[in-house]
Amino acid sequence: MKRLALYTASVLVMALLLLLPVSCIGNDEDFYAEFANTPRGNFTALWTIMDRHYCFFDLKKKELGVDWNQVYYKYNSSVSDRMSDRSLFEVLCSMIGELRDGHVNLVSAYDYGRNWQWKTDYPANFSKDLQDAYLGNDFIMASVDNCYKVLSDNIGYLAVKGFSSPMSSGQMNVLISNFALCNGMIIDLRDNGGGYVAAAEELASRFTEERILTGYSCYKNGPGHNDFSDLEENWLDPDMSNLRWTKPVVLLVNRGCFSSANDFANIMKSIPTVTLLGDTTGGGGGLPMVSELPNGWLVRFSSAPSFDPAMNCIESGVAPDIRLDMDEDDIKNGVDTYIEYARKLINDRIINIKVK
Repeated sequence: MKRLALYTASVLVMALLLLLPVSCIGNDEDFYAEFANTPRGNFTALWTIMDRHYCFFDLKKKELGVDWNQVYYKYNSSVSDRMSDRSLFEVLCSMIGELRDGHVNLVSAYDYGRNWQWKTDYPANFSKDLQDAYLGNDFIMASVDNCYKVLSDNIGYLAVKGFSSPMSSGQMNVLISNFALCNGMIIDLRDNGGGYVAAAEELASRFTEERILTGYSCYKNGPGHNDFSDLEENWLDPDMSNLRWTKPVVLLVNRGCFSSANDFANIMKSIPTVTLLGDTTGGGGGLPMVSELPNGWLVRFSSAPSFDPAMNCIESGVAPDIRLDMDEDDIKNGVDTYIEYARKLINDRIINIKVK
């Protein structure tokens, strides 16, 4: 079952990867003229694509000590024109794996090179069985990725499992209407691996009445490691044409929140009524692009870094406002530590408002 789940996840990721915009490198005949379709040619092509277009070399050198020139020499001796495709694939995956970037992948006909250390090296802080127990059988399913219910203490609970199947405007209006009498809302983002950035931004637009600066972004515009465009401001505009939620929100996050879920956490953290609870998110703060090697293999890489309003790069994750780990005794007793702590935060806030 575990092997099947991993296979299914890989197929889905590969399908999403193929929907991404393809870099101009993949169609540049001059580029291909530089490299032969041999193991050594493909090795050098991959290293060069990353060298010219990957956006986090300075960050990876600072955090991991990765020197991309030294990486070339480290793996160059392992490549021979007599090696098999599968052996070459393993070497190339190991080379780009030095970057420990979940958005850096190599795709062949028989495998999907990936690095999932952004979540596998950390506590899970999530139990799907517990989430299912809290949702029960009477939850509302707004889309494949979104389901919700009102908990017993009059708090709305929304599980956002991905951003590939977003709620429509009508479905979101119904959700807010169903939560209208609730004291607050818990949004469970845990283990959300991402999807469409636009879907994340559209959901976030329902939680503010004002235009909010959520950070900055820039883009690679040259072959040098520090060739970037000027910073552009990222703003969140409220969705004034639909219902909005202005009561307290607790957003549950863990290391499984990646890519557009990481962006969503960063955006929501900028909203005054939202509190992030849990672990630092898994990161993935660089817009991915796709290029092709001479042999037809696809390489995906981060091409555009994102920053929070304080100019902190969010590639390595977004820190919570309140740090929390799941309690093992709670899990054994069928209690989700995150959800219960969030309920307490909202209920205590309601008490404080009443005291005032």
